[in-house]
Amino acid sequence: MGETSKVREGEELNIDNLVPYLSVIIGTAIECLEILQFSGGYSNLTYLLKINDLQYLVLRKPPKGVNIKAGHDMSREYNILTALYPSEIRVPKTVHFCNNHDILGSDFYLMEYVDGWILRAEISPANYPSPGDMSTIFNVFTDQFTSLHNIKYKQYGLGELGMAENYPTRQITGWTKRYLNAKTDDIFSIKNLIQWLNDHIPLTSGSTLIHNDFKYDNLILDRKTNDIRAILDWEMSTIGDPLMDLGSSLGYWINEDDPDWIQSIKLSPTTLPGNASREGLLQSYSLKSGRDPGNGVFYYAYGMLKLAVIAQQIYARFASGQTTNPKFAGLLKVVDACGVMAMQAIHKKKIDKLF
Repeated sequence: MGETSKVREGEELNIDNLVPYLSVIIGTAIECLEILQFSGGYSNLTYLLKINDLQYLVLRKPPKGVNIKAGHDMSREYNILTALYPSEIRVPKTVHFCNNHDILGSDFYLMEYVDGWILRAEISPANYPSPGDMSTIFNVFTDQFTSLHNIKYKQYGLGELGMAENYPTRQITGWTKRYLNAKTDDIFSIKNLIQWLNDHIPLTSGSTLIHNDFKYDNLILDRKTNDIRAILDWEMSTIGDPLMDLGSSLGYWINEDDPDWIQSIKLSPTTLPGNASREGLLQSYSLKSGRDPGNGVFYYAYGMLKLAVIAQQIYARFASGQTTNPKFAGLLKVVDACGVMAMQAIHKKKIDKLF
C-alpha cells in the first residue's frame, strides 16, 4: 500500500489508549502492536498497524492544528469508502470509525490493508515501469477515472454528499478565499491567475461523483498486472463538475518537455516513458467519457490554482510551527511554479509545449 517508515516525531499515536480500544474492535487480545507511518502525501496522517504479527490494518487521522471542515473530515472519507465497497470503483474495505477524541485526540478510522505498489514521484530509475507498463497504467488510470464519473452515485447513498449547483463558480470563489486566508508572501503569478480564473468561469458540464485528487500516487497498483487495486485519499470527494475533477488531475501532470524548475518539484511521475502528455490525458478522457473540455486551459489553470493553495496552506502550517515535517519547507516554490505554468497556458491557449 506504499512505503512505510518509523513514525515521525510529533505524529506518534497514543499506544496506551489505542491498544485496549483496538482489542475490543477486532475482538482479539493484542500482545504485539507495531506502528509504522506511510511516507507519502501531504494531508491526512496514515499509519500501518501490524497486530500480533498476523493482521494488518491502516489507520487514518487528521494532522494536528487543522480545520476539520477543510479537507480533513474523517467521517466523510469513511462514509464514502463504506458506500462504494464493493462496487466498480475500487476502494479499500472499511473496518471502524471512531469519534471519541479521548483515544487519539481526533476522529480516526480503520480500513483493511491492500497489498500492492504505488507509483510515486520519487520512484528510482531502477524501479521505473517499462514504457509498455506505463502505457497500461495510464489506460487503467483513465478507465477508472471515467468510471468514477459515470457511477450512479445516488444508488450508493451519496446523493447528499455535495451541492452540485454552480459548482465551477463556487470552486473558484472558494479556492480564492482559501489562498487569501493562508497567504504568507506576495506571489504575483498567483494573483494574476486568481484574477483570470474569476473572469472566465464556465457553465457546469454536469454533476457526478468526483474524487478531487485523482493522481497516480493515490492508486494502489497490482504488483503483476499494474491494474488498480484501490483508490486512496477520498477526503475531498464530493458531487460536482467532472471536468473540474479532470482539472485537478491535470494540475499534477508534468510533461517531459516542461522546464527543469517545474520538473524538479516532482509533483507526479508523469514524465516516465510511455505516459501521455497533458493533452494526451485531455483527449483520452474526452474520448472515454464523451465530455468536451475544449482546449482544457481553464481546467488546467484551475488545477494549478488548487494545487498552489494546498501547498500554501501546508506551508502556512509549517511556518507557524504546527508541523515540523522538513519536506514542507520548500512549498512556496511549488506555489509560484503553479502560478507561472497556469499563466503560460492561458497566454498560449494550450496545455502542452508551454515554453
